[in-house]
Amino acid sequence: MAAEIHPLAHVAPGATLGEGVRIGPFCTVGADVTLAEGVVLQSHVNVEGLTTIGARTLVHPFASIGGPPQDISYKGEVTRTQVGADCVIRESVTINRGTPKSGLTQIGDRCYLMACSHVAHDCRVGNNVIFANAATLGGHCQVGDFVFLGGLCGVHQYSRIGDFAMVGGLTGVKDDIIPYGMAFGANGVSGELIGLNVVGMKRRGLTRDDLRVVRACYEMLFYGPGIFAERFAAASAAFGDHPAAGRLIAFIEAGGKRPVMMAAPKMTRAAGSGPAAADD
Repeated sequence: MAAEIHPLAHVAPGATLGEGVRIGPFCTVGADVTLAEGVVLQSHVNVEGLTTIGARTLVHPFASIGGPPQDISYKGEVTRTQVGADCVIRESVTINRGTPKSGLTQIGDRCYLMACSHVAHDCRVGNNVIFANAATLGGHCQVGDFVFLGGLCGVHQYSRIGDFAMVGGLTGVKDDIIPYGMAFGANGVSGELIGLNVVGMKRRGLTRDDLRVVRACYEMLFYGPGIFAERFAAASAAFGDHPAAGRLIAFIEAGGKRPVMMAAPKMTRAAGSGPAAADD
């Protein structure tokens, strides 16, 4: 089926449009853009730069994809933006292309970006990630699979967020969040871990034994004796070979530019800051 382009849209010569693409009124599509089969740009959508949008992705009005990075060092170099298949990009979402430091901003498959959320330059976002309204990533962030980012949360540049993690609304993230971690900081305060995303882990098929082992690893890492380096060494020896807990160990071992987010004191959790790790 041929692409359907509204007469009030502008598609530059050179753009590549797959079968069944629909482009609504007042959309602009640049010459270096590739829209895979079934992509829908509803209306007033801007797609520019060297940008690829995967099959069947739906883009709502006033979204801007592939615009220049908001980086004062950027001098117009050719860099890329890549959005996966079966994504939903809601109203006024902004996704900036990369800088020469990495050359690419990438979003995986089946992601859902709610209204006014932002993905900055050079970010790498995994599959099945949900951004609630106005969730914001700074530059060079890495987000794993099945992550949930709460509304109005702000993630500092170069931060990493592991698979299956959850970030509460209005939370400031300046440190790396471990896989399965649940981070919360009220009213924009820098977040801390308040337990494990047990509900998300169950939804992804982890067994009760997996949950027990991951919980034991978490407790050793954040509440065991000694300094963190000593606790990490002990947890690595005890749980590094476990398929689920090993994901947590590997994430910390890989390291990054940000420190690992620490867990809230247990007395703080008991006072009502959030669910405990044992809540399931």
